[in-house]
Amino acid sequence: MANVTITFTVTEFCLHTGVSEEELDEIVGLGVIEPNTSPDEHWLFDDRAVTVIHRALRLRHELALDWPGIAVTLTLLDENERLKQENRLLLQRLQRFLN
Repeated sequence: MANVTITFTVTEFCLHTGVSEEELDEIVGLGVIEPNTSPDEHWLFDDRAVTVIHRALRLRHELALDWPGIAVTLTLLDENERLKQENRLLLQRLQRFLN
């Protein structure tokens, strides 16, 4: 099965997510998402970026965070998830030694 990646221009991305172009500049500047650059130097965003922004907007709405706070929160949430996965793997390895 082939992987299909959907890309959005800046205008399409803003319309789809509800963020303004100014907010998008700040979001990209903070490293929350990274655009792909087209050959003519225009930003393009993939569907993963849309998912990240929807998650960020939920944090903004539920916790009333500003964009820098959202950037830190997303980084910490991603790190927490990575550590949980690592912990699960290590527990599985430990179980092999204990049995």
